[in-house]
Amino acid sequence: MGRTVAPSGETRRRFGILDVARGIALLAMAAYHTTWDLGYLALTPENYALTPPGKVAAHLIAGTFLVLVGIGLVLMNRDGLRPRAFLLRLARIGVAALLITAATRYAFPDSYIFFGILHCIAVSSVLAVPFLRVSPVAAVVVGIVVLAAPAVMANPDYHLAVFDDPILSFLGLGAIPPRTNDYVPLFPWFGLVLAGVAMARLGLPAFLRTALPDWRTRSLASRGLALAGRHSLAVYLVHQPLLLALLTGVVAVTGPHPKAGLVAFRQDYRTQCEATGGTAQACRVAARCVGDALRRENLWAVTGRGFTVEERAKAQALSQACYDAADGSPASP
Repeated sequence: MGRTVAPSGETRRRFGILDVARGIALLAMAAYHTTWDLGYLALTPENYALTPPGKVAAHLIAGTFLVLVGIGLVLMNRDGLRPRAFLLRLARIGVAALLITAATRYAFPDSYIFFGILHCIAVSSVLAVPFLRVSPVAAVVVGIVVLAAPAVMANPDYHLAVFDDPILSFLGLGAIPPRTNDYVPLFPWFGLVLAGVAMARLGLPAFLRTALPDWRTRSLASRGLALAGRHSLAVYLVHQPLLLALLTGVVAVTGPHPKAGLVAFRQDYRTQCEATGGTAQACRVAARCVGDALRRENLWAVTGRGFTVEERAKAQALSQACYDAADGSPASP
C-alpha cells in the first residue's frame, strides 16, 4: 500500500513516513485491544474500552487506518490500476477477514465479527477504485455524503425500515446496531477511505516536493514502527490472540480484580430497582451499598458462578437491608 512508481521510472519504493504512521496506528490499536482484553478477562474493575472515552479512541484508531487505506490505494495505483497487485492485496485482506469471522464465531458466538475493519477495508478498496481516476472533488463530495448518511437516516422522518434487515447490517444504516465485537460498516467508514483518496490525490504533488519522501528511519523505535507498518496485516492477525493468551495466563495466576464487574452490577441493580418502583436516589444509594456488602461478606467472588440457596438468601437479605436504609424505611425483622 505504501509503494509508488516515480515518474522517471526509477525503482519502486516505499515512503518510510507512511510505514511509521501505520506502525503508530497499530501500536494504538494494540493498546486499545489490551484495554479491552483486561476488561473482558476481569483484570480491571470495568472494561474501560467500552466507556465513552474508550469508544472515542476506538473510532479514532479505526478512522486513521481507513484514511491510510485511501492514501495507500492512490500511491499503489498512481500510474494506473495495477490489477495483479490490487487483486493479490484484496485476496489477502479478504481471506484474513473470513478467518476473523470464523475464529470469532467459534470464540464469541453471540458477538462474532461479521463486518469488522478488515471486511470494511476489503469492500471499500473495491468501491474506491473509480475514485482513483475521476476528479478528487467527487471523492470529497461522495465521502461527505457517506459520512453524513447514518446521522440523516437516524432521523425517523428519513429512516427506511428496509435497512433494519440483518442482512443489510454491513451498510450501517439500521436503527439498532448489531451485537458484535468489531463493527465497521460502510456508512460512515467508507467516507474516510474516500477522504484518504482525496487527500492523497490533492496533496501528493506538494508532498513530493518536500523532504518527507526521502525520510529514512534511523532510531530503533522508528525502525520497529516501520517494520510493523510494512506488515500491518500480519501484525493485526497475530497480536490479539497473543494478547489474549498472555492475559489469560495472568488471570489464571492472579485471579480477577476484586472490583471487576462492580460498576455494571450497580447499573443493573439501579435499573431493576427503578423498574420495580424504587426512587432513583434510593436505588443509587442501595446499589452501592449492596455491592459493598456482597464484597464484605465474601459473596462478590461467587456471583459469577451463581449462588447456593444459602448464599442467595443472604444476598437477598443484604439487598433488602440496603434498600430499606436508602429509602428511609424501617429494616425488615
